[in-house]
Amino acid sequence: MSRRGIRLPHVPGHELAGKVVATGKGVMRFNVGDRVTVPFVSGCGHCSVILATSRSARASSSRALPTGVRSPEYVAIDSADTDLVALPEEIDDATAANLTCRFATSFRVVADQARTGPGDLVTVHGCGGVGLSAIMIATALGANVIGINLTEDKIALARQCGAVEPIKADSVPDVVEAVREITKGGAHVFIDALGHPATCFNSIKNLRRRGRHVQVGLMLGEHATPQIPMAQVIGHELEIYGSHGMQAWRYDAMLSTLTAGKMKPQQLISKRINLEAAVSELVNLDKAETLAIAVVTSL
Repeated sequence: MSRRGIRLPHVPGHELAGKVVATGKGVMRFNVGDRVTVPFVSGCGHCSVILATSRSARASSSRALPTGVRSPEYVAIDSADTDLVALPEEIDDATAANLTCRFATSFRVVADQARTGPGDLVTVHGCGGVGLSAIMIATALGANVIGINLTEDKIALARQCGAVEPIKADSVPDVVEAVREITKGGAHVFIDALGHPATCFNSIKNLRRRGRHVQVGLMLGEHATPQIPMAQVIGHELEIYGSHGMQAWRYDAMLSTLTAGKMKPQQLISKRINLEAAVSELVNLDKAETLAIAVVTSL
């Protein structure tokens, strides 16, 4: 056992897709051989929130998938009828695995929490996995998107995902004023996909009246209690939401948009590797040279 309490062997990760190889006696909706994926935040299948609203991402006893599994081939899913998602034939396993954390999280942020619609001016701060996914999804929903990041390579990728006015944050005197100038008075929606007190504050300052801010980037430790311009929140009747994962029952809306060709999350996959190659990818994760992600597709 490692010093973090992880029993070896251990395959890290919580984004997966595969086939059902066995079912428990209580499973009614899925059969052996079905291709499935599962949200990284899963519901308990029995609490009052689940039974009354089917909103597993906000259930009182919702839980994240383990940060890894002991077997490279199998993983047990509790409450399978609540948490599993059937995959259409058009979506391959690597793309499906890429959906379960960053992309599904972003879909709920953009479509549900922010209620993004055609013509909305949407600003996304942070062009990493979640931010780029949010840009792609908001664009597919008809919004005009601004992406904000510090590096030129991420700005270029934001353009490829649909951003019409990317901003390199350190190239403008004031990010708030830059966004206000581009949007002619502020964004309808601002998504903080980075998670920093400065980006959270700037996000809310950048909203026009009755705008919506969604905080999806985590803020932990000394960043956990950011300043908020509350006078503006009240005076401009702003809406502030948090968002964490996406419920299994909402996958149908996302998958139907994908199969219609309106979004291409496979653009965010840089390479497909075997399990052995994943070791070096993980060790070098903090200095990875590729902008997109690697997916383990074979042993």
